[in-house]
Formats: sequence, C-alpha cells, structure tokens
Amino acid sequence: MNDAVRITAGAYLLNGEMVDKKEMLQRGFTQKQLEDAYKGTMAYAVLSAHNTLPETAKGAPLKIRFDTMASHDITYVGIIQNAKASGLEKFPLPYVLTNCHNSLCAVGGTINEDDHVFGLSAAKRYGGIFVPPHQAVIHTFMREEMSGCGKMILGSDSHTRYGALGTMAVGEGGPELVKQLLCRTYDINYPQVAAVVLKGKPRKGVGPQDVALSLIGKVFPGGLVKNKVLEFVGEGVKALPVEYRNGIDVMTTETTCLSSIWTTDDEEVKNYYAVRGRLDDYKPLKPGEAAYYDMVVEIDLDKVRPVIAMPFHPANVYDLQEAIDEPGDVMREAEKKANELLNGKGRLDLVSKVKDGKIYVEQGIIAGCAGGTYDNIIEAASILKGRATGSGKFTLSVYPSSTPIYMDLLKKGALGTLLEAGAIVKTAFCGPCFGAGDVPANGALSVRHTTRNFESREGSKPGAGQMAGVALMDSRSIAATAANGGVLTSALGLDYDNTVPPFEYDGNIYARRVYNGWGKPQGTPLEYGPNIKDWPEQPALADNAVYKVAAAIYDPVTTTDELIPSGETSSYRSNPLGLAEFALSRKVPEYVGRAKAVRADGEKAAKEGLFGEYAQAVAASGLKLEGSVQIGSAVFAVKPGDGSAREQAASCQRVLGGACNFAREYATKRYRSNLINWGMMPYLAEADFEPGDIVIVPNVRQKVQAGEKEFAAKLVRAGKSSDVTLRIDALTPDEQKIILSGCLINYYRG
Repeated sequence: MNDAVRITAGAYLLNGEMVDKKEMLQRGFTQKQLEDAYKGTMAYAVLSAHNTLPETAKGAPLKIRFDTMASHDITYVGIIQNAKASGLEKFPLPYVLTNCHNSLCAVGGTINEDDHVFGLSAAKRYGGIFVPPHQAVIHTFMREEMSGCGKMILGSDSHTRYGALGTMAVGEGGPELVKQLLCRTYDINYPQVAAVVLKGKPRKGVGPQDVALSLIGKVFPGGLVKNKVLEFVGEGVKALPVEYRNGIDVMTTETTCLSSIWTTDDEEVKNYYAVRGRLDDYKPLKPGEAAYYDMVVEIDLDKVRPVIAMPFHPANVYDLQEAIDEPGDVMREAEKKANELLNGKGRLDLVSKVKDGKIYVEQGIIAGCAGGTYDNIIEAASILKGRATGSGKFTLSVYPSSTPIYMDLLKKGALGTLLEAGAIVKTAFCGPCFGAGDVPANGALSVRHTTRNFESREGSKPGAGQMAGVALMDSRSIAATAANGGVLTSALGLDYDNTVPPFEYDGNIYARRVYNGWGKPQGTPLEYGPNIKDWPEQPALADNAVYKVAAAIYDPVTTTDELIPSGETSSYRSNPLGLAEFALSRKVPEYVGRAKAVRADGEKAAKEGLFGEYAQAVAASGLKLEGSVQIGSAVFAVKPGDGSAREQAASCQRVLGGACNFAREYATKRYRSNLINWGMMPYLAEADFEPGDIVIVPNVRQKVQAGEKEFAAKLVRAGKSSDVTLRIDALTPDEQKIILSGCLINYYRG
C-alpha cells in the first residue's frame, strides 16, 4: 500500500524538478543562493506577507496577523467572552461564526439554541459574520466565501485547512483567536516546510480520502511532518479537481502538520473562485525558480489504492483490497491494535464482523468538511444509481456540507438517486465527526468519510459498557459497500459513471440568510442564556509551585477527545465549570474528584499556609520555600494533545485547579499553546508519575522570568523524596508574561 508514498531528505525544487545540493552547485548556484532558497517556497511568500516583524528568516520568530478568522458554536462563545473580559470593542478583522457543531445536540434543553442567539448578538455587537445552523459546516463556508490566494485564515477548529485554494490556514485553540481580536499576533518560529510532490493521476474509484489516508499512514508514525508546513507541488496537482484537492488538504491536520499550501492553476482554482463570484480572490501561486524544502514526500497518484483506516486512528491504515481478501488476518490485527489503545477501558470486537469470508459493517456516513463535498456525493450517487442499500442492519447517511451544495445536488438529481437507493440525506452538520449524530449501535462498526476515528469519537461510552468503532474510508468505497448491503467493498474497478458535472453555485442562498455585519458593529447588547457563564478567576503564578498528580496516562498518545470528550459534552461548552465535570471522564474517571480536592487544598493553603501532606512533602524534600506557594493539580501523559484544537482540553483542567502538565512530548503545538494561554506550565519530563505524587518546584516564578528551560524539582511519593528534572521548550516573551499572569485574560487585564 505505502509504495505509493515515499519520503526523502531535504532537497531543492528547481523549475519543477527535485534535485540535491550537489546538483544545484553543478548548475552554478552559489552557497549563498542555496542558503536563501527557502525563500523560494510559497509558504515563505505567504508567511512573510503576514509577518509584522521586519525580517522573515528561517527558524526566527514570526508575529503573524491573519486576514480572517472562523469559529463554530462549540468555541465561539468562550472566545468572545474571553475577548470581552479583556477589553474587546469591535472585531478588527472578518470573524465568521458558524453553527455546525452543536446544532442537533438533544441534551441540555434550550442551551444549544441559546448559544446561537448569543452568536448572532455578538456578530451584531462587534461586527461579525453569522452563519445560521444547517447552512454550512465551518470549513465549507470558509472555502466558498472567505478563502483567497495568498491569504491566511485562523480557526478555532483543528481542520482549518484551505491550502488547496491558495490559502494558508491554521487551526488553534481559542486564546489564539482572542489575541487576534485584541490586535495581537500569532507568535511562532519560522516553520520547516515539506514538499509533497504529486505525480500521475488517480485511478477510477480512488478518492481524496484514499490519498490522504495513505499520506497520513506514512508520515504520522514518528511525527515526520509535525509542525511543518506541507507544500503541495508537482504535475499531479493539475490532474486533480479542486474539490479532490480540498478533500486531501483538510485531512493534512491528521499528519500533525502546522498548515498547508498548494500551487494554484487557472483550470481549477481560478474557476472555483469565478463560479462563486470571487475572481478577485484568485492569483496563481507557485514556488520560485529554486526552492528548498526540509523534507520531500512523493506520492504516485496512479499507485494509490482504496484504503481503510481501522479504529482508533487515521494512521491505522490498511489496503482495502487486502482487508477484503484476507479479512480474518486484517481484522484480528486491527482488533488487537484497537484494544491496546483502549487499555482496558472497553473491548472492541472486530473479528466477529467477518462472516462467510466477508467483512460486514452496520453503518456508512458521508459527511462534513472531508466527505460532504459536491464531487464526493455526485460519485457516491452514481455508484448507487439503480442499486439499493438493502433492508438489513446497514444504514447510509449523507450530509452535504453546505446549502449551496445541497441545492445543486438536488438540481442534478443526485439526492433523489441517493434516496431511491435507501440513503438518508441530511443537512450540513459536523456531528458525525465528533459523536453528536448517527451514533452506532453497541458493537457496531461504522465506515465514514469524515475526519477522525478516535476512540468514542462516534459517540459511544466505553465506561458505560457501550463500545462502537469507526473505520475511515473514501465516499466511493462507502457507496460501493452500501450497494453491497454493508459488505465491505472497494470502488476500484467498479462499473459506474464517474463524470462530475460542473458545479453551479447559488450565492443568493447565503445572501438571504447569513448575517454579514463585518465592518458595521452596532454595539447592541449580548444576549445570554442561563448556560453561558463567565470564566472563573485564575491566580497568578506563585514564587513556588507544589503540584499533586491527579491523573497519569501511559498510552502512547492521548487525544484531546480523551482529555475532554466531544459529543455529549457539546451542550456545555459555554459553561466552563459545567464542562469541566467531563474532563478526562473517558480516560481517568477519578480525575475530576481528585482535581477538585487539590483545588480546595490550594484555596485553604492560600489562606492558612501549607498543611497536611503538602507540608510533609516539603519537609521530606528538604527544600526551604521562600515567598508564596501555589498548590495545583497536574496531569501526566506520555504524548498529550493529538487531534482537536479545542482549548477546553486545557481550560477544563485549569478551572478545576490544574497548574501544569508533565509529558514526554506534546503531540501538537496547539495543545501546548492552550496550556500556556491558560497559565499552565507545559513541562517535559522523563520521570514516571503516579496519581498522588507531589512534585515541588522551588523558585518557579523567578526561573520563568529569567527564561530558564530547566527546573530542578523534588518528587515525593509515599513520604520519600527524589530528584527530578523538569524542562520546558523556550517560551516567547509574551508566553512568559501569560504564564506569570496566570492566564491570557489576566495578562490582558494587567
């Protein structure tokens, strides 16, 4: 399977050809020209145009201001509340508030719609753009209406990716959007850039999800492109329709890259903008004559085959035909991997899906920013034309990702074809991506063209004895599976008409329904429902820190879904304390109670001084702590933060009294930034931690102020003290001030 994807070391792109340094020198390039060749990338052109510092140099600090921002209804209430508490008067850049995440949640009474009412009132008060529920998923709307060649967009959703449209987009936690609203900057060091060289043309039946999963399966293990920018180049780009490119691009988030950018062309990208009446937002993008890339990933599109990513990660990729031909072997191996990740929290049975030499699945979903595109649904409908999903257990749901797409599919007859085949067609909604819609039955396996298949991402609750799984597939093979009554089937070689008629865009759908108040703030009051709460006050960093470990997770990777579940918690995203009750509930159910107890101890110690086990631990350590002492809880995880950009993965810990994380490494920049923005120390440590351990860091405030990266600490367990060295990667000056202040809100207030 992976012979379609190859990885090589850094190289130069010279007039479309990848060459090494030796050949560049032979062709007459000087050493200085080679050193400056990183400036030939598209990424450099876009980043330097948005950097507010006078120089954009490799590895040097950048301070970025974005052109546009976007949030959905799981995140925008908290972002606006934070910005309001920090002095927000009006939106200084176009800010789109979509309502595609908690639109259909049934829990919580009125509170979901209360969030939407708040969002519209915020758009009116501060001058924003409000997209009502069911109109569009966040990323489809941003592609259709807000993207632009050479632009940069910041979103509070991890799949903020519009690189195929020439837009460098970044998904981050909410506090980074707050900074932009307060006219501050996004501070990073100039990232490494990896070339993704596309060659050839995909075969019939191979879709964008097949290409994306093949890429993810190759580069995610080992973090090969972590925090890099992926730059898509090569003659194979022109072989792909623009929505096919979008389908690959949005999945680059699962590689853990920072962002993406693609070459643009008149045939596809220019036409995309022209059809939507935004031709001024198009311009050709391509690398300069010579461009240096820190890594090269080559994809032979004509060698890509349909694949399936088994539970519980998009990188757990198998060749689909191999799974069909050898179902017992593949399902046994996939089941073993899945249950190792569950680590005793439940058990997923995949072997029983094999019956009479065939793999049977119970559900198919085509939805969201990855699956719900016009092209994907057109081809899925074509595969199902004249066929039926059957009257058995298998069900198929299709969610066009915007109302304009829904309308044109209706006009083209595709929706009728799907309905005739037995599919159910629904409105634009992100629920199947995070467990708020189409939750499978206990023990079921769902095949989905969505973005993720993490544990419980489909909405099951292993702790309550409920277990289901999601396997990611392309919509074409999902349709083929549906046409076969739920028997796992590849679309490769299937006899169907894969012609995609030109898309006809009706912009009046948005013009009649979307509120566009950009540049026209009215200053009207915000409308609050009873579930919308302010953030509780957070203390500044004390002179000394005493941490009590409330959770220790030794899984290889811990996702943000495990730190704060999606799905059933969505209704409480505007209530910090209410949401915090769900923190780590799927991973360490005891965490909330432990963290609350530590928080109460910290509040008591702030008034009365150290007492009980904390005083005993300090005495056992032999340390003399001078000045103030802060008691807070800590979470240890080997590699936390893979997946979503949701800031609540950190903020829930903070409102429960969390003061730090210990980790071997952080899975994403996003999660580390979220910790910092909520005033929590992002420690790195090689020590082993257990719940109940007390870790004492003397003079922590002084060391943060001095910019130190190592902290000599004491770990006290069962009354015995040992030395432990904690590290942090370098903090920017602003990050230092945020940590010292206690959180981003305090920093701006100060």
